[in-house]
Amino acid sequence: MRRTRTCLAWLRSLALPLMTLIAAGVPALAQSTCRNTANFDQWLAEFKREAAAQKISASAIAAASPYLKFDQRIINIDRGQRFFAQNFLDFSKKVIPAYRLQRGAQLIKKQDELFRRIEKDYGVPAPVIVAFWGLESDFGASAGKEPVLPALTTLAYDCRRPELFRPRLFDALRMIERGDLRPEEMIGSWAGELGQTQMMTSEYYRSAVDYDGDGRRDLIRSVPDVLASTANYLQHLGWKRGQPWIQEVRVPQNLSWEQADLAIQHPRSQWAKWGVTRADGKPLETDTLPASLVLPMGRLGPAFLAFDNFRVYTEWNNSLIYSLSAAYYASRLAGAPAYNPGMGEKIPGLSQDEVRELQTLLAKRGFDVGRIDGILGLKSRQAVRTIQIKLKLPADSWPTAELLGRLRSTN
Repeated sequence: MRRTRTCLAWLRSLALPLMTLIAAGVPALAQSTCRNTANFDQWLAEFKREAAAQKISASAIAAASPYLKFDQRIINIDRGQRFFAQNFLDFSKKVIPAYRLQRGAQLIKKQDELFRRIEKDYGVPAPVIVAFWGLESDFGASAGKEPVLPALTTLAYDCRRPELFRPRLFDALRMIERGDLRPEEMIGSWAGELGQTQMMTSEYYRSAVDYDGDGRRDLIRSVPDVLASTANYLQHLGWKRGQPWIQEVRVPQNLSWEQADLAIQHPRSQWAKWGVTRADGKPLETDTLPASLVLPMGRLGPAFLAFDNFRVYTEWNNSLIYSLSAAYYASRLAGAPAYNPGMGEKIPGLSQDEVRELQTLLAKRGFDVGRIDGILGLKSRQAVRTIQIKLKLPADSWPTAELLGRLRSTN
């Protein structure tokens, strides 16, 4: 199941983690303006009956009961989210400052023996785990201050997304029953994420492991449990042992740009035949590893080959910008140099209002652009690429003023 994240209107500062993520990682939400009409006490009584029917113990339900409360503040936060759009260059710079690279490298060295054991057991290398650790909670420094049970209860009751949060509340009770955490220890984000890599309670229940041998799966305080559980979760998402995740490359300007899409894979040897090289200009490996070409800011910006393991990142969070930033961060921790920004800030693009207009024009033509919000998510990028092919423009999935002008003129 694809992991869905909530979002904040801003990154409070470069030093704070991404406990909640950019709006591109959030699918279009139904019933965003629905009204709650059910009696909460009746709803809660029915929820407890269903929990018992699912064979969750009476003791776990009783322990959680004082915390199963409605909190209007959570509804206000959820309904009051303000989405923001950032391109890959801006976003990656903000979330991967120098200190996160330095601290990540220090922790890999400090916990070398632990990481070697984890990679042997789960096949996930240290840089990949540490990148998520750094992004999600600043290595455990900021894992959230919100009581999770009232938040989950409120969101499970709320008419907006009960199908998403009701199962998570059941799994929170199962965590209590299993002895992972006591109710008062369940402190995390307002949307119910827990631990130093911010797992949803369902992820926590299914993937957390007791790696320090103390009899508990503690992703709040136990570093071994946090790191091994993260690796276990990534393995469940399909991580392939010993394989790469991304590789920065240099692309020729005569490339068939319509091939640049996450849904299209070619052997690395084929990309080499088409003139794609390593970032330093040296020849690309000519093996048969399947890879997609990712151009987060079009043909004039950075370029990466994304391998099968990159799909695990998009399962962790379905925002291309977050996924690519997390994968790039891991590659830096693994020794890769900083990426080439291409034309950088000179890359022509559209404002958020112009992207919103573009999405509206594409939607009128029958394209599925996802949420019309001015944010270039995966569906919008796919629609842009398709219309670029139709209009015989470079199909690099990056919207330009020329594309918008063409659509306006034919509206």
